[in-house]
Amino acid sequence: MRKWWFILVCLLMLPCLDLRAQEQEEEVDLPGIIFGHIGDAYEWHLFDWKDEPVAIPLPVIVHSKDTGWHVFSSHHLEEGEYEGFHIDPDSGKIVEADGRRPLDISITKNVLALMFSSLLLLAVILLTARWYRKHDALQEAPTGLAAFMEPLIMMVHEMARENIGEDYKRYSPYLCMAFLFILLNNFLGIVPFFPGGANLTGNIAITLVLALCTFFAVNLFGNKLYYKDIFNPDVPGFLKPIMPVIEVFSALMKPVSLTVRLFANMLAGHIMILSIVCVIFIMAKYGPLLLGSMSVVSVLFGVFLDALECLVAFIQAYVFTMLSSIYIGLSRQHAE
Repeated sequence: MRKWWFILVCLLMLPCLDLRAQEQEEEVDLPGIIFGHIGDAYEWHLFDWKDEPVAIPLPVIVHSKDTGWHVFSSHHLEEGEYEGFHIDPDSGKIVEADGRRPLDISITKNVLALMFSSLLLLAVILLTARWYRKHDALQEAPTGLAAFMEPLIMMVHEMARENIGEDYKRYSPYLCMAFLFILLNNFLGIVPFFPGGANLTGNIAITLVLALCTFFAVNLFGNKLYYKDIFNPDVPGFLKPIMPVIEVFSALMKPVSLTVRLFANMLAGHIMILSIVCVIFIMAKYGPLLLGSMSVVSVLFGVFLDALECLVAFIQAYVFTMLSSIYIGLSRQHAE
């Protein structure tokens, strides 16, 4: 559980929490709590009830070189080893009894969140297109979902036109998809209840795939002038052996910058909000006065950080799309 509404729930449920027992046992494991929530998992944790976790078990699909394919529910791994597999406490991944990593194509929390967000985005796009099929946009203003989507799509469309040039319509669908996908998953990551709350855009594998899509769009469809500027630039002769190395390195660093920028900003936002939530449990052992006062502070800061995270969610989607359109535009330049 995360985000500011969780703090409010905690305040209402403080009499039901066995905080004194927690006092006597051990300190709050902040890294374990934070990284447990933002990391991937083989189950979708919902909440705790009477000190027992309530979670949705997900299907585990692994292939061992010795025993072949295994398909079972992650619920079986809660008690330890099952069918020769267990979860490594250090990496959080499924390993065999001898420590080897099997081929793992399980439906994890992030995979399920990706499936859900993709279907939701598809539904949003199809419903928007349905309105335009049934109405004349030149005669009447869009309503409902179409009215919400039109300014977003037109913003990306105009961005592509300005940064790419005359053949911008070729790339505008990809840029719209990237913007809407990132924006949707950024906001779903802020929603604290199922099916939200997954740290999808804070997963570097997701942001890397998005950045690679831009990388391939730039380098597979770049024109002759783009490659001439890389391998045979108009520079003095003593710089010609050096410039191709610099340009190739620059081309390779562009997807890296796109990957790290989106990943780091979204991950940092989740960590800050979860850290504020944990203040309540840290203060529990210092008495009701300090606990109550710091809980109020946590609520206020939690609300502020969540509002800030909503702004960051939009900005990061916009920046990724803007930089992608600029990189594509540089690969489609024409001689003046």
